Amino acid sequence: MRIAIIALGSQGDVQPYIALGKGLKVVGYDVRLLTHENFEGLVTSHGLAFYPMQGNVQELIETPEMRELAEKGNFITMTLRTAKETEQVAIRWAQAGLEACRGIDLLIAGVGGLYLALAIAQKLEIPLLQAFVFPFTPTKTFPGVLFPQSIERFGGMVNWLTHQALRQIIWQGSRSGDTAAREQVLNLPASSFFGPHQSPYLHRLPTLYGFSPAVIAKPSDWRNIFVTGYWFLDAAPNWTPPSDLEDFLQAGSPPVYIGFGSMGNRNPEETADLVLQALDKTGQRAILSAGWSGMRKENLPDNAFLVNSVPHAWLFPRVAAVVHHGGAGTTAAGLRAGVPTVIIPFFGDQGFWGQRVADLGVGTAPIPRKQLTVERLAQAIQTATGDRAMRQCAANLGEKIRAEDGVANAVEIIQELKNLKVG
Repeated sequence: MRIAIIALGSQGDVQPYIALGKGLKVVGYDVRLLTHENFEGLVTSHGLAFYPMQGNVQELIETPEMRELAEKGNFITMTLRTAKETEQVAIRWAQAGLEACRGIDLLIAGVGGLYLALAIAQKLEIPLLQAFVFPFTPTKTFPGVLFPQSIERFGGMVNWLTHQALRQIIWQGSRSGDTAAREQVLNLPASSFFGPHQSPYLHRLPTLYGFSPAVIAKPSDWRNIFVTGYWFLDAAPNWTPPSDLEDFLQAGSPPVYIGFGSMGNRNPEETADLVLQALDKTGQRAILSAGWSGMRKENLPDNAFLVNSVPHAWLFPRVAAVVHHGGAGTTAAGLRAGVPTVIIPFFGDQGFWGQRVADLGVGTAPIPRKQLTVERLAQAIQTATGDRAMRQCAANLGEKIRAEDGVANAVEIIQELKNLKVG
């Protein structure tokens, strides 16, 4: 069977789908991955066929306007801003996707590529499998990921409505580009103003969720849905850690990891100063991750070490705690490592993961980026490194997650799919 996976977004958004693709390739499927041009090396290093989709997410994130919006944390404003960018390339994405998906038997997509995948599936009459890494199916069990989780106390229908609102926010940010692609490339009618979420193409096959049931148990009102466990992408087989990083790790007690992934900062030096002042208050050692337009600091003190990019699967088990922005992938890596987590959410689903970490007892309460201070960060690091009960909870959850094989579970479900032919 020939499978195409559309994965759009930041590196953390794309990596789980590379992992899923690798798992499908191992059992004999012909897998091609459609993603942004800047991820070609990442995709091919893991042995998958790469099909480029125009655009470089890192370049967009690093613009001054996007850095400012990220720090303000307004997801709706960011969605509208990125919608302008994606509208310009939606037609080219549709053209590239149409050619890349000819002759395939199954199309897989997450939230980032969902509407493009749906349009291509309809055009080519290909079955579409939804595969998400954060909750996107409405449920009465908990609120949508963009909303304060305290809303849960208002009851099931309120929770359900927040998920519908989440879908509308994401759809309205994609609608104009989707309409242009359908009309100008695919010769398809435009989707409803309220979105294509009732399309039969989205409901013929099961929906997969690539997170652990120990982190989010499957809600009782999710039908034909599987929570498989995380889709982890470990380092390429030929990756080796820098010798100076290994020397730093061995030179003292386990450090704290601090990094904000693809979240840009308007003033990286200022962010680094804040972090270093917090470390000074705690007496902890730290590994600082530069990220995309992230922290920079010349002449770091001896208790800090700056890295550009190190696989989380290798690094996180070697640290005392992880401090990060709360992206789904980074959160998953920290939980698997079994060390406490401190989440500094910028926007989107990051606050949801921050609250989930706190509710599970494996990390501190989240500190929104715009509320981050030296004192708050220092206190959170002290708690994460010194609270024995939290450390034990984190270790126990890490053990459960490491016992799961989310990729294998997802692959098994896909292998059992029958009658994939549309029509």
